[in-house]
Amino acid sequence: MNKWIKPVVLNGEHVILKPLELSQCKALQNAVCDGELWKLWYTRIPEPDQMTAEICRRLELQQQGAMLPFYVEDRHSGQAIGMTSFMNIEAVHRRVEIGSTWYRKTAQRTPVNTECKKLLLSHAFDTLDCIAVEFRTSSFNFKSQAAIQRLGAKLDGVLRSHQIVENDILRDTHVYSILRNEWPAVHQHLQWLLTQPRSISS
Repeated sequence: MNKWIKPVVLNGEHVILKPLELSQCKALQNAVCDGELWKLWYTRIPEPDQMTAEICRRLELQQQGAMLPFYVEDRHSGQAIGMTSFMNIEAVHRRVEIGSTWYRKTAQRTPVNTECKKLLLSHAFDTLDCIAVEFRTSSFNFKSQAAIQRLGAKLDGVLRSHQIVENDILRDTHVYSILRNEWPAVHQHLQWLLTQPRSISS
């Protein structure tokens, strides 16, 4: 199988990233209800009854070679935390985007996102030999922008009127990236962030 879409388990101190499977649907339905995340208008997060379709959509993109989706699990409790993915995979140019990410509300503002990104970036740069890893988010998703900047990613630019969100509302998309030559410093920064006191969901 193409290494870019080969299912892999990524283990951290707080989280485990597992290959996405349909058997995880019920756990993810429970997770998305923590904070009713689908009500955020500026991003697309599935409602509980849409979870099966969303898992199937991601797995279909994996079959097409465009996505490597993950199920995010709390390492200590075994509780479902959310989903994340390598997406818009360009194996020829050795580029990926980390996106389609959501975490249950009680896992936000904890070490979860930092460790997930560290695991994904390590796989991208150290295993897949990526040249660049990209992040995209809505101009109105200020929490996401702050989280991406906190990782050490740099803003490449803004795609104006990039997507229709709903009711013909147009979304501007902020595009960030981390380059291969920046990875050693970013890796050290993420290691440091994970030593700083922050609560972790139980």
